[in-house]
Amino acid sequence: MSLRVNPFIRRLALALAGLSLLAGTLSPATAASDRPQRDREIERMVRAVDPGSIERVIAKLVSFGTRHTLSSQTDPVRGIGAARDWIFEEFSRIAATSGGRMTVEKQSFVQPVSPRVPVPTTITNVVATLRGTQPASAGRTYVVSGHYDSRVSDPMDATSDAPGANDDASGVAVSIEAARVMAPRTFDATIVFMAVAGEEQGLYGAAHFAEQAKQQGVDIQGMFTNDIVGSPIGPNGRDPRAVRVFSEGVPTSETPAQTAIRQSIGGENDGVSRQLARSVNEAVDAYVPGFDARLYFRRDRYLRGGDHIPFLQRGFSAVRFTEVHEDYAHQHQDVRVEDGVQFGDLLRFVDFGYVARVAQANLAALAVLARAPRSPQNTAILTAQLTNDTDLRWTAGQEPDLAGYEVVWRETTEAAWTHSRFVGKVTSHTLKGLSKDNFQFGVRAVDTQGHRSPVAFPVPAAN
Repeated sequence: MSLRVNPFIRRLALALAGLSLLAGTLSPATAASDRPQRDREIERMVRAVDPGSIERVIAKLVSFGTRHTLSSQTDPVRGIGAARDWIFEEFSRIAATSGGRMTVEKQSFVQPVSPRVPVPTTITNVVATLRGTQPASAGRTYVVSGHYDSRVSDPMDATSDAPGANDDASGVAVSIEAARVMAPRTFDATIVFMAVAGEEQGLYGAAHFAEQAKQQGVDIQGMFTNDIVGSPIGPNGRDPRAVRVFSEGVPTSETPAQTAIRQSIGGENDGVSRQLARSVNEAVDAYVPGFDARLYFRRDRYLRGGDHIPFLQRGFSAVRFTEVHEDYAHQHQDVRVEDGVQFGDLLRFVDFGYVARVAQANLAALAVLARAPRSPQNTAILTAQLTNDTDLRWTAGQEPDLAGYEVVWRETTEAAWTHSRFVGKVTSHTLKGLSKDNFQFGVRAVDTQGHRSPVAFPVPAAN
């Protein structure tokens, strides 16, 4: 299922709907996509993304022959160890441009025996952290990642050539390119640029990072995994102007009590990851002209799973970026020619311009999120009495550049937020004449430059 909102059609429909539905009952409201101011520095960052830089990264990763998790960790030119060390050096070179704000580490652990790990094996994530500069926001963290391990047809074959150009040198290139462009700039919140291993053996690298973050109380407010973002062409067609953004609606980590509330209010389409995906879509619409971060309302593809899942399992919001048309002849395949068909995940099948556009989408969304205030906390919809109005409340944020809050709403059957109203630096608002029974509502924070947080979905409160 794909849900895409065409901005022109949406705005036209909203204008017509607003005349008939809202006239005379509400103060002026605007379409949710019409309000943001533009951050000129984000525009410059998007333009700085370089397809040539991305090509260099992907070609270098392919040159290691195989990056299988069980391949050599000591050979200086072949295997996952050589790839690990090169990625670390690349992030370290980038960190030197950050004025001391970026640090780089190898996060290693020993993965015990499992179905795809026959002996205890060291797995290493390479992690570059760009520390936020606003004290009220620096503890808030966003993560962008790709996995640098690769495989062929047999997931246990650690010796055959496994180029992994698309799966997933393309995703690693997105992470490295975003780091290259963003490192010299400042952001309120902290951004982690990451390349993880062990994905093909069981999402182990991502799971370790997510578990460590949970145990250490890291405030991860959003995670992007880029996995298979290398080509717009597949057997079903060609789509160079879009990338899929997968997001779950009902949180994987939801408790039975939370499920009961969600079932009662129809909030299956409003979990934190779904709100994160909507924010991505809006940021790309604003800063990457002609490219669509297309919303897909499911956690992942059939029979597949990516590195966002361990984050979801631990209560973090996370989404997956993947090309629209996958070519399975170029994924998880031995390199070979069969009946005139070339199999294998080869460099020649990657479109570096397309990967650059995906990197721009990631960068735009990350920059908006890391410069925006935190989503409103303790957001509630008051249900103490039966009324035809909607009463919302939330807790004030502490950011010094907080301008105020925006209330958003949409029809219960709409995919995206369609209306918004800026209500100022307050902690409650009543929408007169707009029944809480007929619409879905949310609240988001806005700073003085117009950066907006993901929407916080309210829960019912009796008082």
